[in-house]
Amino acid sequence: MDWHVRIRARAGTFALKAELAGAAQPVAIVGPNGSGKTTLLRVVAGAHPADEGRIEVAGRVLFDAALGIDLPPHGRRVGYVPQGHGLFPHMTVARNVAFGAGAGRGEETGARTVRSRVAELLETVGCAHLADRRPGEISGGESQRVALARALAAAPDILLMDEPLSAMDALARRELRTYLAQYLADWQRPALVVTHDLLDLRALAPRQVYVLEDGVVVQSGPPSAVAARPRTPFVAAFFQSAANPA
Repeated sequence: MDWHVRIRARAGTFALKAELAGAAQPVAIVGPNGSGKTTLLRVVAGAHPADEGRIEVAGRVLFDAALGIDLPPHGRRVGYVPQGHGLFPHMTVARNVAFGAGAGRGEETGARTVRSRVAELLETVGCAHLADRRPGEISGGESQRVALARALAAAPDILLMDEPLSAMDALARRELRTYLAQYLADWQRPALVVTHDLLDLRALAPRQVYVLEDGVVVQSGPPSAVAARPRTPFVAAFFQSAANPA
């Protein structure tokens, strides 16, 4: 399941110009704060407009400026887990996941089908016992698992995760790091994961890492190759950061 992203976009005075590609394995995106990582994910998800380029996933064109193609977010088959998880605080866990499956957004989805899908996903991420709770009543690690379930509810062709472990304490982070690594390995579909932590990157075992700085890709390749020949001070510092474990 191949994918390819080639885009130009703006966010205020910030300019993003990036080209990435991959297959059915996780890809990591790293870079300093303000380098465009979140903007890149939002463009792929359809939550931020692109000015030029093309986005294609599993043979489907999601965006092509030259051809006038720009699918809306709900038509892209993209699962997006933003920073902070993005759960609706007034909804139960089950209703949050159901929203990801289309319930409550006016989409033609049978109630029985949605309930079955929600139950299956919550069981998959180990959160079936939390179905009737609200986000404020569960832990950060549980919230992240629920956010993952909601992103997967629409059966996406590609999963986008923006620093999924950044807001957790050390214990929860280690546990979810292991869980995510196994889940993404078993899922066997494309995933783009933004991270600022080398231990997270190593655990997720991406085939490819892309380094963004000032809105452009400054280096890419297998993590071991990028670490061995860093092209910028940030890259060198990032791959030495394991001396300060999470």
